[in-house]
Amino acid sequence: MKAIRVSTPGGPEVLRLEDVAEPAPKAGEAIVKVDAAGINYIDVYQRSGQYKLALPLTLGLEAGGTVTAVASDVTEVRVGDKVAYTGIPGAYAQFAAVPAQRLVTLPSGVSTKQGGAAMLQGLTAHYLACSTYPLKSGDTCLVHAAAGGVGLLLCQIAKMRGARVIGTVSTPDKAKLAREAGAAEVIDYSKQDFEAEVRRLTDGKGLQVVYDAVGKTTFEKGFNCLAPRGMMVLYGQASGPIGPFDPQTLNAKGSLFLTRPSLNHHIVTRAELVQRSNELLGWIRDGKLKVRTEFEFPLKDAAEAHRALEARKTTGKVLLIP
Repeated sequence: MKAIRVSTPGGPEVLRLEDVAEPAPKAGEAIVKVDAAGINYIDVYQRSGQYKLALPLTLGLEAGGTVTAVASDVTEVRVGDKVAYTGIPGAYAQFAAVPAQRLVTLPSGVSTKQGGAAMLQGLTAHYLACSTYPLKSGDTCLVHAAAGGVGLLLCQIAKMRGARVIGTVSTPDKAKLAREAGAAEVIDYSKQDFEAEVRRLTDGKGLQVVYDAVGKTTFEKGFNCLAPRGMMVLYGQASGPIGPFDPQTLNAKGSLFLTRPSLNHHIVTRAELVQRSNELLGWIRDGKLKVRTEFEFPLKDAAEAHRALEARKTTGKVLLIP
């Protein structure tokens, strides 16, 4: 079968389409024929060496597809099931071996492409809005990169929970997408100072929470947007790591909270994975949550897909189609 492999850290050019052995299910595993693999910023960190992993490796932590084989001890899924998963390496391939406990069966009306697009970013948006800071009516939140994959989903879920959403974007086209996703106000940070705009839009009172996946270029100013005892949620670093941080800053700016969460800690057990996934996929099935998937690349063009993602030329979800 074909897979995208990385043998040495580097830029998109290190992504190579190679022939590898098709997997067979070991105990507890199912084989998934991948219909769509999701591309995420963590893939860039792994490819570049920012996150250190043993090489060579097949990239990709998220996919939707069809079960083609199962080990004799597997009870969670059956051959022919339409499934999706996240958190298991090796999705940039035609087939993947996945622990059955990590597979979620897709409800009728949700395609494998939607499943492959929704798991990592959708479950991230779910835990951010429902668990890390459980948004409620009367809250105001700031969503950086509001037209990105997580951003568009997070705006929708935040609005569903009754919060007022302020989004930041870099172009007028992205501003339109953020508004369509539920952002009441949108700040173009290429032309406006987001800190000053947030203070203006909140009458100087500040926000309850900032959801920041950008990192280096937005982090420090984000604290000045928060109301006393507000929360800074740093869940990514697309512009680079933030460097050393003095906790006294949290006291000086209003007894603030800072957290650096990750999805893996919010789907540790199968029960929690299924609970979050069922709610998320149910929203998609019912039309309450829309997953934007217009950026699709053939598997062989993974390098091109990474270049587009890093250049911020994409919106919503980027998919690889084997």
